[in-house]
Amino acid sequence: MKIYPTLKKLTLSAIALGLLASNPAYSAVKLKLAHFAESGHPADIAAKQMAKNVSERTNGEVKINIYPANQLGSPNDVLEQNILGVIDMSLPTQGHLSKYSLKFATVMTPFAFRDAQHAYDVLDGPFIKWASPDLAQNNLVYLSNWDWGFRNITNGKRAINHPSDVKGLKLRTPPEVQLQAAMSALGANVTQLSFNELYMALKQGVVDGQENPLSVIYHNKVYEVQSNLAMTEHVYNSMVNVISKKKWEKLTSEQQVILKEESVKAGNMMRDIMQKNQADLAKLLEEKGMKITYPDKAEFKAAMGPAYEQIGEYAGKENLQTFLDMLD
Repeated sequence: MKIYPTLKKLTLSAIALGLLASNPAYSAVKLKLAHFAESGHPADIAAKQMAKNVSERTNGEVKINIYPANQLGSPNDVLEQNILGVIDMSLPTQGHLSKYSLKFATVMTPFAFRDAQHAYDVLDGPFIKWASPDLAQNNLVYLSNWDWGFRNITNGKRAINHPSDVKGLKLRTPPEVQLQAAMSALGANVTQLSFNELYMALKQGVVDGQENPLSVIYHNKVYEVQSNLAMTEHVYNSMVNVISKKKWEKLTSEQQVILKEESVKAGNMMRDIMQKNQADLAKLLEEKGMKITYPDKAEFKAAMGPAYEQIGEYAGKENLQTFLDMLD
């Protein structure tokens, strides 16, 4: 039977499509990415960029569905599900990861980094080479570092210019030992609350203040219930984009390369947004009524002796020293 050119082309295309459909390696892979940032936060924008680019570059063979704002559970719950392979990808901070590897606990040492670029250089370089094997032991594959930012103190009582101004304030922190130790070293009465309860606790005066990056203070409208912001920049940490090892191994080598490349691009974009937004966010928060102070960070760092001791006991003194050596 004679096959005309057009019919021949269609027949061969149909055969090719049939082969692809019957080959699991080429069937569409759907990835669930869950994170804790609000919709519209730079992290969510970066995640959407990654999803779009991965889909385009794999011709729709890899699709990423994004679940922001703790839709699939708290950050710790999401990370646990990621490790178990129930959720495919997540964006935990070093604080969340420290429950599985104490090496990650060292990153949140107060006043460790000179600036954001210093943090990027350390975390993208010697730190992740040292710590990523621990992720593998927990069924996670490291893709890239994103950003979360330097943390600052807000409160509704008084302006903070010196460590003594923190003394006696009832401050909410997340459960990370490093943050609790840092605020305690300044004389604050540290209280733990889930983030979902924080806004109302601040509004009702259950706690006097809290500490978070500017992006969180702005996007979660902390300015509505807090009048003072001190730019202490006492701790830096970032989101870490990880994927379940089980899901990673279902991707072709080409898909793995594309996913990693787009994760790095998304992380770099988020970093750019976060850095460019710092001055704008401070101005916006002032316009919302917050009084901003810029304390001498050297004074605050000088008060961190007890915190460093506590972090060393928690993370392991050898781990802490290894991390401190990386800072040079």
